[in-house]
Parts: sequence; C-alpha cells; structure tokens
Amino acid sequence: MLVENEKKLTSARDESLLTRALRWEWLGQMAASIFWIVSVFTYGIESLGDWLQLCAASAWFIANLAALVSVESHSGD
Repeated sequence: MLVENEKKLTSARDESLLTRALRWEWLGQMAASIFWIVSVFTYGIESLGDWLQLCAASAWFIANLAALVSVESHSGD
C-alpha cells in the first residue's frame, strides 16, 4: 500500500499542470462550479441564501484550482 501511494505521488509530480487540467475529473468539477456561479448571477442575488450559494460555488471553484496546483508546489520536495 505504501509503495502504491508513493508511485501515485511520483506520477502526479511528473505530470504537467496542463495535463492535470485536461483530465475529465478536473474538467467536470470546474465546469460544475462555474455553471453554479453563473446560475446564481442568472437568477439574481436577492437574499442571503443567494449570497451563500455564491460563496459555496466560489469556494468549490477555488478548491478545484488549489487541487490543481497543490501537486505542482510539492514537486520540489
């Protein structure tokens, strides 16, 4: 199990940022978070719930970006 995790980490370090960004999983997550943000603006921000929806969608978007670059920043270790 430890060897398998080390292999995954090594292969993740070897991948370029663009290669990781073009994975279906990441693209799907980004598309969903962007569509959510757009839908909030489409329907309008009229209540606290709308602001909370926008905050949640934005947090998801930021987390997706962080997941993309987190392996990149650890590759120098």
